[in-house]
Amino acid sequence: MQCSRCKSEKVIQVSAKCSDMCVVRMGEHEHEGYVPSGIGIGGGDYIELKLCIGCGQVQGSFPKEFPEASGDVA
Repeated sequence: MQCSRCKSEKVIQVSAKCSDMCVVRMGEHEHEGYVPSGIGIGGGDYIELKLCIGCGQVQGSFPKEFPEASGDVA
């Protein structure tokens, strides 16, 4: 796979199972529980993303919105 930003072939795929023990923070917002879907990092029990280790760009379609429901705490 080629990076969408720098065109490098140094794209790694990260996959991790965390069951319902995931914490995602953005500013004053926090989501605790299952991996939130729709923000480009996986969903359910799995964190899944592709990252260019040449430039640091996460691969995918962005921007995304932070989940406002399902465990979001201000």
